[in-house]
Amino acid sequence: MLRNWIFGAIAVLFGIITLIEGGSVLFGHGPARLAAGNFVPVVLWVNFLSGFIYILAGLAVLPGRRSGLILARALAGMLVMLFGYFLIHILMGGAWETRTLGAMILRLGFWVAAALLVRPGSATGKPVG
Repeated sequence: MLRNWIFGAIAVLFGIITLIEGGSVLFGHGPARLAAGNFVPVVLWVNFLSGFIYILAGLAVLPGRRSGLILARALAGMLVMLFGYFLIHILMGGAWETRTLGAMILRLGFWVAAALLVRPGSATGKPVG
């Protein structure tokens, strides 16, 4: 299915970018960490570690494996909870960056869409284990 290939490819790319960007802030000393501003450590760590799962999910979605749909749904659920945590952090007066809010909305939107639109099955339409 074309939509699986689109979601799968975007998920893999998204995962790689997430690992590079998140890793540069978490493990870097200097410009990347300073440029991050008021990042929320829990949000950054969860997003960074999720990058590995984005790649796994994308690789499973590409050929239409059921595990891809399961991972997409799990990521969507996890991101809903993380977004809730982030909103509580904001409401309680915690420091945060506007770009973090935008990134969270983008991630959440992508994985909710994937959870709703990805379908198990190969390009021929036959179910794949």
